Amino acid sequence: MKEGINMPVGCRIRKNFKRPDRKLIEAFKGIPVANIDDCMGRLAALDAGIRPVNHTPLLGTAFTVLCPAGDNLMFHKALDLAQPGDILVIACRGSMSRSLCGEIMSTYAKSRGIAGFIVDGCIRDHDELSSFTDFPVYARGVTPNGPYKNGPGEINFPVAIGNIVINPGDILVGDGDSVIVIKPEEAEELAKQAAAVHKKEEGQLEGIKTGKGFPRPFVDKTLAQIGVEYVDD
Repeated sequence: MKEGINMPVGCRIRKNFKRPDRKLIEAFKGIPVANIDDCMGRLAALDAGIRPVNHTPLLGTAFTVLCPAGDNLMFHKALDLAQPGDILVIACRGSMSRSLCGEIMSTYAKSRGIAGFIVDGCIRDHDELSSFTDFPVYARGVTPNGPYKNGPGEINFPVAIGNIVINPGDILVGDGDSVIVIKPEEAEELAKQAAAVHKKEEGQLEGIKTGKGFPRPFVDKTLAQIGVEYVDD
């Protein structure tokens, strides 16, 4: 069936999409998510409900999956279609009724070179996944209730999770704060800006630690502009 002609919306799979150059992705390695978000209008992070399950940094290419609430049929199919370096982004409308993956699916994904999971819903086997040191998992919650496997669903079409739209091929960067979504065409300049912010903040921290203080002239300047009154002067 040709794309755009009687496409079965809600039950469709796209196997191939354009992935960004690996060098472009690696440009964000080691840069805190907060620094990247500061360079994106402070609007690019997933909402605070989606949290890291372990302490492994996340970096890779979005491979998007849309699942019905409590069903992981398309998630299983994605495990076999994704390429090394892909991150499975599982959109299920934030449903908390059932877990969509656990230790077995994560271990299988890791064996295939998949770079992590982001689940807008629940996982299980939390104790095991939280001890993983080389496979990042983000999720909205935890429940032992297992999923159905009936479908339908979609693979590699735009999805919305955590109040952010994610497209197949977007660059994803995650740490203990959250996950940032980056369009490949904006990545090169953004990586330079974020690296500069990171370097500046490292200098500020060094200044504090060495007794140089934390100069912030904008504080008093802005207070003067808004007409602050010091009542005890």
